[in-house]
Amino acid sequence: MAKPQYWLIKSEPSVYAYAQLEREGRTEWSGVRNFEARNNLRAMKPGDLCLYYHSNEDKAVVGVARVLTSPTEDSTAPGEDWASVEMGPLVALQKPVTLATVKATPALGEFPLITRSRLSVAPVTPEHFQHVLELGGTKLPKKLPKAS
Repeated sequence: MAKPQYWLIKSEPSVYAYAQLEREGRTEWSGVRNFEARNNLRAMKPGDLCLYYHSNEDKAVVGVARVLTSPTEDSTAPGEDWASVEMGPLVALQKPVTLATVKATPALGEFPLITRSRLSVAPVTPEHFQHVLELGGTKLPKKLPKAS
């Protein structure tokens, strides 16, 4: 099985909080209207892992989501050239990793929250992904559920 790619995805908690993803079990990650972010969505594969960032209000990475499906047309823009994927919750961080913490951590100097702060979907290196998990006091489950 191929190793997962890692991503950063952002949502305002008042629009779609990680806790809502946990309650619902899955959602279409749609409504992305930036070409670079759309291309990143199109590069996602089932099983990829995403750091879930609450933007604007909380400004913290709060969980890890899992890509469940291959990219498809965005249902909120039928007939247009936008993409979406289905996401599911994997694990909430034991301790949210705030933007201030990310900025104060030299090892995260090239993390997308700093280098691409306006981008809502961005690739993350395996090293950055692991570092954020460590800052959040969180380990991934030993056996990851199969993407469906």
